[in-house]
Amino acid sequence: MIFLSGGVRLKTRRSDRLIDMTRYLLERPHTLISLTFFAKRYESAKSSISEDLAIIKRTFKFRGIGILETIPGAAGGARFIPSIDEQEARDFIQNMTERLSEKDRLLPGGYVYLSDLLGRPDVLRQVGRVIARQYLDKQIDAVMTVATKGVPIAQSVSNYLNVPFVILRRDSKITEGSTVSVNYVSGSSERIEKMELSKRSLKRGSHVLVVDDFMKGGGTVNGMKSMIEEFESEMVGITVFAEAAFEGHRMVDDYTSLLKVDQVNTLNKTIHVSAGNYLEKVFGK
Repeated sequence: MIFLSGGVRLKTRRSDRLIDMTRYLLERPHTLISLTFFAKRYESAKSSISEDLAIIKRTFKFRGIGILETIPGAAGGARFIPSIDEQEARDFIQNMTERLSEKDRLLPGGYVYLSDLLGRPDVLRQVGRVIARQYLDKQIDAVMTVATKGVPIAQSVSNYLNVPFVILRRDSKITEGSTVSVNYVSGSSERIEKMELSKRSLKRGSHVLVVDDFMKGGGTVNGMKSMIEEFESEMVGITVFAEAAFEGHRMVDDYTSLLKVDQVNTLNKTIHVSAGNYLEKVFGK
């Protein structure tokens, strides 16, 4: 209903209802919302709500926004599952390869400066959609990363999957309470490192998706895998924003990358970045 001054109520028009329903669904991904709820919210018949949902479902599919599942029956309703179509994902990855190939991004050790991109809301929204697309049909209870640069990626992905994200730290904080710690070998420097996670952060038996900003030898990601095992949980997958070409033995082999830094010349400070294996893994191309 729409309320005017003096408490006068007007019946919600379909156009207004469609806008509000769309907003409500987009803000609550992977959440089943009953037809009864919408019917009461707009004081409309369930048949009208069903017609509205059919319009939204068709538009979401046509625009590549995602999937709107409609579940029949008394306990049924609608559930929005965010997605991204192949062309939009391909365009985004291509744009990122061009941005990351800028020569002033090269840092000592062959790393690439990412902070400006991963601080942009528009980039993070797309990163979250792209990564979440790969796990449409997987059960995920939490998204895991390690402080600090992987945090915005984990937050974006968790938003689209509508699950919590947990952050491992390399030093304990008194505000974290009791923690679990694991030692791991850095894949690039082969040094022994430590990471910790609050005991309250992750439930036993969780299905966990690991994300990170950059991977070289895979030691950090492998450390997160060890932490997941400490919590008697299961790792569903590993996705990184960018991977570096690595000549040694990488500690993980089953992972997904959006981008690949496959050539670095420290003398003339040039970088060549190409698409990672994401498109092949998700779309088979």
